[in-house]
This record gives sequence, C-alpha cells and structure tokens, in this order.
Amino acid sequence: MENQSVSEFILVGFSIGHQAEILLGFLFLALYIGTLMGNVTILFIVFVDNRLHTPMYFFLGNISILDIAFTSVISPQLLWNLFSEDRSISFAGCIAQSYFYFFLGTVEFFMLTSMSYDRYAAICKPLQYHAIMNTHVCVRMLLGSWMGGFLFVLFPTIMISRLSYCKSNIINHFFCDSGPLLNLSCSDTCFIELVDFVLSFVVILCSLVLTLVSYIYIISAVMRISTTTGRTKAFSTCTSHLAIISITCSISIFIYVTPSQKETLEVHKVPAVLTTIVCPFFNPLIFTLKNESVKQALRDVLHLVAQKICALQKHNKNQSENTQS
Repeated sequence: MENQSVSEFILVGFSIGHQAEILLGFLFLALYIGTLMGNVTILFIVFVDNRLHTPMYFFLGNISILDIAFTSVISPQLLWNLFSEDRSISFAGCIAQSYFYFFLGTVEFFMLTSMSYDRYAAICKPLQYHAIMNTHVCVRMLLGSWMGGFLFVLFPTIMISRLSYCKSNIINHFFCDSGPLLNLSCSDTCFIELVDFVLSFVVILCSLVLTLVSYIYIISAVMRISTTTGRTKAFSTCTSHLAIISITCSISIFIYVTPSQKETLEVHKVPAVLTTIVCPFFNPLIFTLKNESVKQALRDVLHLVAQKICALQKHNKNQSENTQS
C-alpha cells in the first residue's frame, strides 16, 4: 500500500510534555496489561466451564476477543510513541491501523446488538430459547457481524488511502483516525465525509435502536413477573450488556455521527482514549462483577487451581522426604 503524496505520518499525541507523556504511558501500559489479563481470564473460564457453554457466554467470549484485538490495534503504537522520541508511522501502517480500528469497532456494535437479541429470546421466549438461539444461529450471527464490519469499512478506507496529502503529514491525534486524515488531505473530501457519516449513522444508531426495541420487550416481560426476586434475577443478566452498549454508543455518537469529522479534533482525543483503552479494560470487570455465573465459575477455577498447587506441593514434599530417607 503506497501513496504518491506521502510516505509516513507523524502522530502528535497529547502534546503535554515528554515527562508527563512517560507517566501517561505507564498508566496506559497498566491498563493494556489489565485488559489482556481480564479478557483472557473470561475466555479461559468460558472455555473450561461447561455451565457457560450457552449462547450468552458464546457472545461474551467473542466480545473478549474483540476487546483484545481492538485495544491491540492502538495501544502498542501509542505506547511506543509515548516512551520514545519517534512519532512516525508509515502510510501503510496508518491506513491499516485506521481500517482495523473501524472494522473491529463495527463488529463489536453488531455483536452487542446480537447479544441484545439473545437476551430478548432468553427472557421473552424462554420455552423456545434453545430452539431460537441454536448453534447454527449463533454462528451465523457471529459470521454476519464479522462480514458486516468488513464490508462497511472497506470502501471508505480505500477512498481515504487514495487521497492526496499535500497539506502536511502531521496527524493531530494519537492514532490514525479518519477525521484527522481527512483534515490533512488537499483533495475534495465531501463525498468521503458523507459516506462516513451515513455508515456511522447506520451502524451506531441502528444498533442502538434495535437494542432499545429488544429492551422494551425485555422490560415489559420482566415487569409481568410476579415476584421481586424473579424480576431482579431476570434483569440482572442484562445490566452488564446494557451498560456497555450505552457507554459505547454515546461516545461513538459524540465522535463520529457528525456532519464533519474535521472540526474540533482536539476534543475528540479524550473520548477516543475512553473507547480504545479505558472501555476494553473495564468491560471484563463489568461482565464479571455483574454476573453471578461468571463469578461462580471464576471461584471454581481458582479453587481448582489452588487444589492442584497444594497437591503438587504435597507430592514434591513426599518425594523430598523419600529421597532424604
């Protein structure tokens, strides 16, 4: 992937001084490591615990994979820029980073929408739930999410890669977002901005509308449950998903569902940090703290690991005593 007008870009980052950026880098590094550990833990317990082999946790495991990939698209390059004096990124690397950022973000929106339909089927149609959300349906929804993300993002990325960048190669951001890239181009970007706006509108707002419709039915069904305990138990499985999609949609609407992304680029850095670094860190915590099944599975796994360690220590002690005797 090459461009005749520019070979590399310079990422400005946060412009807060090198020492402050070093401290910020350590904070982001801790959040990145925590994100990897938290999501790998969720993947592990979903894989090993047979009680979690259900559609809900099938999607939860895939959300963890997406969070790992999503933050890994941005964090390594960001950490390198913060800890070193080198702020450059190749043209091909920049376009690839932009593509995978929007590709994985779009897949996550589709996946969260699929999870809302899963919760609707589980609460509103409990007797037909396993027939509705069978393995084939879950796999098709997963593949549809990935294919939809691929197709939605491919055309705008190709168009951005073919623009002429004669104004400057300095990107006023900490990663290759579409708005700063369009701001650097001396080509006519009106059509690309319109395409970006329409696709963002379709992905974000349609996902939000479909989720809201699902939850209207869910709330209606929950309110018909006679006991308070039953209502609490039924709705507790939805709170984590509802919290995450509310946060994700609100931030993404603020950044991307605007007629022009070239305006107010500076104020977009803070919400971009939330979506790329902070939210992937808190997602596994939210799903774990709000979900009794996941917490119980995690306790069981930790208990099993502790038993294995104790048995290994006892075996080593017996071997040592036999050797001495």
